[in-house]
Amino acid sequence: MMLCMRTTLMIDDDLYREVKVMAAKAGRTVGSLVEEALADMLAKYQEHHVTPKAPFRIREFQPTVPGTLPGVDLTCNALLEDIMDGLA
Repeated sequence: MMLCMRTTLMIDDDLYREVKVMAAKAGRTVGSLVEEALADMLAKYQEHHVTPKAPFRIREFQPTVPGTLPGVDLTCNALLEDIMDGLA
């Protein structure tokens, strides 16, 4: 079941008359033509204005101890040695 919102629009009289004639010739309602026009406009807008989002990546949990630097992995001895030797 499709839900619809009832609303009031202020439309230029001449434009409304043209749309009403167009709807009658097509056997449609003015509302269905307005809805289609709005959907087309939104699709074009989204096509040109939406920036693609970066893919979502799940970061692995890294245990931290108060006082450790961010990014220090306490589960990797080799990395800890490199950090202490100033190599990482």
